[in-house]
Amino acid sequence: MSVYKLNNVIQTYSWGSIRSLHEMFNVENPDHKPQAEMWMGAHPGGCSRVLDQDISLTALLSGNSTTMLGSYTALRYGELPYLLKVIAADSPLSIQVHPNKQQAEAGFQRENELGIPINANHRNYKDSNHKPELVYALTFFSALNGFRPIDEIIHLFEEANIQPLRPLLQMLRDQPNEASLGSLFTKILTLAGDDKQSALSELILAVEMPPKSRLAKEAWQTIKILMTHYQGDVGLFAPLLLNIVELAPGEAMFLHAQTPHAYLSGTALEIMANSDNVLRAGLTKKHIDTKELINNLSVKPTQASRLIMSPIEKPFRLTYPIPVDDFCFDIVLSTAEQQVFYIRSAEVLFCIEGQILIETEQHSVRLEKGESAFITCDCHSYHISGVGKLARAYN
Repeated sequence: MSVYKLNNVIQTYSWGSIRSLHEMFNVENPDHKPQAEMWMGAHPGGCSRVLDQDISLTALLSGNSTTMLGSYTALRYGELPYLLKVIAADSPLSIQVHPNKQQAEAGFQRENELGIPINANHRNYKDSNHKPELVYALTFFSALNGFRPIDEIIHLFEEANIQPLRPLLQMLRDQPNEASLGSLFTKILTLAGDDKQSALSELILAVEMPPKSRLAKEAWQTIKILMTHYQGDVGLFAPLLLNIVELAPGEAMFLHAQTPHAYLSGTALEIMANSDNVLRAGLTKKHIDTKELINNLSVKPTQASRLIMSPIEKPFRLTYPIPVDDFCFDIVLSTAEQQVFYIRSAEVLFCIEGQILIETEQHSVRLEKGESAFITCDCHSYHISGVGKLARAYN
């Protein structure tokens, strides 16, 4: 066979939505649990299964990885190098970064040598891979992504007027560079005792006052949303430091490794390198390791408007320019007319809407919304037909 329908793992994290996956993609939820993510791939933390054979995708690949993945992918990565997800956030996720490849390898080895179980709550590194990622919005999707331009940060902190942070704010005014911004961010994440309580109390008072600018209005509103979920958490300062991004359905953004971010609400597709490494520093009840996050942090201010990606328009599809080799991502617009796709790697297809027939020379699979398929590299090409929309993951 060369095309396989998948049965995917649903991760029930506390921030997930009870309704979204069911209402959008007919995913059953008889226990009414918060369904946060659907994983499509071969990561050991949530490996897909081949539906008609009832074996894991990893087991399928282990039989003939070179043929199925393609010789280049098998030689370079030794595994399916990407993980495709549907993510459904009903409440904010943690302030987090993902390590780069070198840091992930070192951290994974270090925690292995310390004998920390792979599923331990206090473990930072679940694997040895980096985790750059792309988010493609299926509904309106809100997030924090990367540092704001320094002048915006200064403006917001001046309006908030947080006394314990004024010396560092003055340093940022005098030296508006990445080093000063990194110092301010580190100070906020490591606030403790009376300084932490005083700074948070002043922040809460500030956001109750009428904002004086559009920037402050948006930041104050976001902080108030965070306050309904978290109290006494230094992550409440994040909207003053990080860009607030709202993706409309069909818009996408990319997050490099080491970029501070937090997803706030909405349902989206997410594709990333095959990793589950997350370093957290706030807005969570999970393990926090502020020191490790700071050691993995990239301080690069960016305009929010530059974070929205512009896809390349091709016949029947949109291709998103990904700045890493681990994965590629297309949105395919299927029509009644049959289309052919030539492939150079294994692919995962997810049906966003409609009903689509996927055909190779040997086999065919019909996908309805919420269903996915794995296509091996050795089929060389496949045809699709039917009216609908597909997400296409490959490398």
